Amino acid sequence: MCQHQPPCPPAESADRESARLVAHHPEQGWSLLCNGVLFFEDTGELLPDGRVIAPHRPLGADAVMTAA
Repeated sequence: MCQHQPPCPPAESADRESARLVAHHPEQGWSLLCNGVLFFEDTGELLPDGRVIAPHRPLGADAVMTAA
């Protein structure tokens, strides 16, 4: 699928999000990566084989607790 050199990581790899953008639609909240992954603004993903990766956005600063 990917024609880039070096090739983009496949959809099955842990670093799949580093593939190049093919289409970007921020108004709709999604991007299509070169490896066929649909990447959503909430960090969720839809893989080409239909598997869903739940959002994995880091916790915001307001969710961080500090010791007293």
